[in-house]
Amino acid sequence: MSIMKRATGSPGLPPVLATAAGQTRRVGIELELGGLELDTLAEIVRTCWAGHVERLSEYERVIHTPRHGDWAVELDFALLKRRARDAESRKETPSSLQRFADEILRTGAEYLAPLEVVSPPLPIDQLGEVETLVERLRAAGARGTTDALVYAFGLHFNPELPATDAATITRYLKAFACLYPWLDERADIDLSRKLTLFADPFPDAYVQRLIASDYWPSLDALIDDYLLANPTRNRALDCLPLFLYLDPVRVRAIVGDPRVKPRPTLHYRLPNCEIDRPDWGIHIAWNDWLQVERLATERERLAELCERYRRFLARPLGYLLGDWVQELDGWLPLFSRP
Repeated sequence: MSIMKRATGSPGLPPVLATAAGQTRRVGIELELGGLELDTLAEIVRTCWAGHVERLSEYERVIHTPRHGDWAVELDFALLKRRARDAESRKETPSSLQRFADEILRTGAEYLAPLEVVSPPLPIDQLGEVETLVERLRAAGARGTTDALVYAFGLHFNPELPATDAATITRYLKAFACLYPWLDERADIDLSRKLTLFADPFPDAYVQRLIASDYWPSLDALIDDYLLANPTRNRALDCLPLFLYLDPVRVRAIVGDPRVKPRPTLHYRLPNCEIDRPDWGIHIAWNDWLQVERLATERERLAELCERYRRFLARPLGYLLGDWVQELDGWLPLFSRP
């Protein structure tokens, strides 16, 4: 069911703004889009933050900015990027056959694969600055998920956790598991993204394990349980970067995917990128994500909601005879819903 999204607004703030070390929490943004040339996209990013552009390869640019650090702009197609980097490093002139093969790859990739803007870690209270970038990209002709059936473009958030102990991470996972059906309906995921399986939900058995009242594992057990149920980055909430940061040996024993990089963040992959819509901004998905942030800090409410969800899932034919999203809609206003 499509849900009317707010036309105006700005990114809100989570209840916990600082890490355990006392530093302002940060969040990374990944924005997938089409409709622009790579250099046009890089130039727009450069002008937003007064940086300068460095060419890494035919399909990759880095924008060095004095304020926040390095932004990446690239074609999200690993094979072409690897081939282009190899050619740059060898400084060899490709053969006619190689050029023909690359041209075929590029033609397909430019239609199917998104361009991607990847931010550096931004202070969480300065996230609203990205809305200016969104407006400039839209004005330049950027296209989003719903512009074509084959577009599977997403908006990803990488919020730094306030702490990385087992109890904090478990609270976030419990909160997300309870709120996922509501977030999924709010996001109104495009069919092309559903078919690509880039942002699957947690398996049902893992959800039931998470929301159990006595599930407060050690960090080792938490990571092991997650890896057993989710040995893939294709989850709506991908915890592999976080767990790789905390325990690289344990994670690499199960997941060898080189695209998984260590960082002390969650990787929220669910929302569409609808950048061509005049009423769209990153604040829409971010303010929905803040429900997870709020619930994760309210232990009594979290325990109550986990118990309600556990009872809902235990009903015979629960999903057919009830509506968990409707129950959440009645419950969330009590929880300072934005």
